[in-house]
Amino acid sequence: MILSKLLPVVVGLGAGILVSAGVFTVLLSVGLVPRFAGKTHTGEKIFLYEEMVVFGTLVGCLASVFPGAVIFGREWLQKRLEAGAAFEWLVLTAEALTGLFAGIFVGCLALAIAEMLDSIPILTRRIGFRHGLGLMVISIAMGKAVGSLLYFWHPIFR
Repeated sequence: MILSKLLPVVVGLGAGILVSAGVFTVLLSVGLVPRFAGKTHTGEKIFLYEEMVVFGTLVGCLASVFPGAVIFGREWLQKRLEAGAAFEWLVLTAEALTGLFAGIFVGCLALAIAEMLDSIPILTRRIGFRHGLGLMVISIAMGKAVGSLLYFWHPIFR
């Protein structure tokens, strides 16, 4: 009886450790945090940036494992502030900024991985085209965006 309850805990913890190690390995090998610090000329705050990446990862893990424990956005404001129409703009602004910054991070991560692997030049050489690389990148990005919107808006995934 104890083994049947202990085994899923051990397997779950092991899988979580492996996945988080993989995520942090990708972030370290890509060098995204030092690149952001270099572009913004804020190299003295690089430890703060790294701590915020770890904090964001932990909060994301908690939000996905315990969805009721971490409440963001509209629900939080309604429970805490008795939010009416006056706070609607605040909620929409916070959601828009969160989406903007998350999109910027994911885009920079994808471009850094592509740069690290040199996958775009290899792709252009293999399929043999010289013009239209920008159109190809925009097409890939638009396809990812449409796929994400369909995933979140289509009721079959709920």
